[in-house]
Amino acid sequence: MPTSIKAFALKLLGALLFLSAIAMWLSHAPDWPVEALVARWAPPPSQFIDLQGQLVHLRDVGPRDDPEPLVLVHGAASSLHTWEGWVKALGGRRRIITFDLPGFGLSGPSPDDRYGGDRDARFVLALMDRLRVPRFAIGGNSLGGEVAWRTALLAPERVTRLILVDTTGPVRGHDVVSLGGMLARVPVLPRVLEVLLPRPLVVAILRHIYGDPARLTSAQVDRYYELLLREGNRHAFVQRFRQRDAGQDAERLHELKLPTLILWGGRDRLLPPSMAKQWQQAIAGSELVVFDDLGHVPQEEDAARSAAPVQGFLAPR
Repeated sequence: MPTSIKAFALKLLGALLFLSAIAMWLSHAPDWPVEALVARWAPPPSQFIDLQGQLVHLRDVGPRDDPEPLVLVHGAASSLHTWEGWVKALGGRRRIITFDLPGFGLSGPSPDDRYGGDRDARFVLALMDRLRVPRFAIGGNSLGGEVAWRTALLAPERVTRLILVDTTGPVRGHDVVSLGGMLARVPVLPRVLEVLLPRPLVVAILRHIYGDPARLTSAQVDRYYELLLREGNRHAFVQRFRQRDAGQDAERLHELKLPTLILWGGRDRLLPPSMAKQWQQAIAGSELVVFDDLGHVPQEEDAARSAAPVQGFLAPR
């Protein structure tokens, strides 16, 4: 290689390394203590309880004499705030319980650093015991949908109805969860993920999960970004993928005999709408509603429209 070209290549490499170092420095995002986030993201009716050593951020609203409260479970990297539109749409007529799963939102990581679908389901049941809720309907989005159906399998005598919104689990499609698991096992990368969080990356991911990215607001980006920075959440996120038990219990879906409503975004780029049909076939007697123009989080993208079928589904029959 001629000396001039070699010198240019070295200068270019040096410039790239310098720019990379600047990008790394700009992307460095230290953990935030939960106290720094409470004022903005936990106004009333938020409350915090200690559940077997786990801090839990929850909201419990609506009439206490509701014999069948609705429990709603958020997805990965999300929080109870994802259901605010549904709570408003269904509010006043139902008791609705939302909360942050361990490792997400303001609840923070599990005390023993262990995660998994059945552990989440047992967490839900323990929380319902604490709130003295013997029977309830449960719904969830994405990972929260998996927590919901696993809860129904673990306690069929307690779960009266099931709502699955673009849910993960043993029904196969684009296995975004398995991809996350592979990334979590790449050496060094998990540690990088725990100290870096470029805001543009969060924006790009959120735009990808919305059917119409124009519906995404700066306030929603703030919420996702800041709650991901909650102390311990990024570490917990990596551990969840490493410990994931997805793919199990596929043969048990036929045991789900309760009334089930399946909601899906027709523009879901993570879990394609073809999966909705598979879920409908897997759970006998289930109902399916597809929103052609919505994405992976229809409860956020158009809360009123996505909540409308839920009102009819929960009505006494």
